[in-house]
Amino acid sequence: MTPRQTVAQVLTSVGGIGLAAGAVGVPLGVGLHGWVMPAMGRAVGTTIPPADIDVYGAPLLALLAAAGVVIATAGALLPAGRAARTSTARALRAE
Repeated sequence: MTPRQTVAQVLTSVGGIGLAAGAVGVPLGVGLHGWVMPAMGRAVGTTIPPADIDVYGAPLLALLAAAGVVIATAGALLPAGRAARTSTARALRAE
C-alpha cells in the first residue's frame, strides 16, 4: 500500500467507528439528559419546565453525531501518519 492509501484506510476505519459511536452515544445521552434533569429538579423540591429539558432539536443532534466522526478522525491523524511512514516488514514484525 502507498502511504496515502494507508492514511485513508486508517482514517476510514476510525471514522466508521466514530460514526457508530455517535449513533449510539447521542440517543443515549439525550435519554440520560431527559431522565437526570427531572430527577435533579425533584431532588431539590421543584419541577424543571419541559422547555428547559427538551433542548435538543434535529439539527443539533446531527451536529453532535458529526462531531463524533470529526473528533475520532482528528485523533487518528497522527497515528495514521505514523503508520504510513512505517515499512511493511517492520509493521508485520510488530504484529
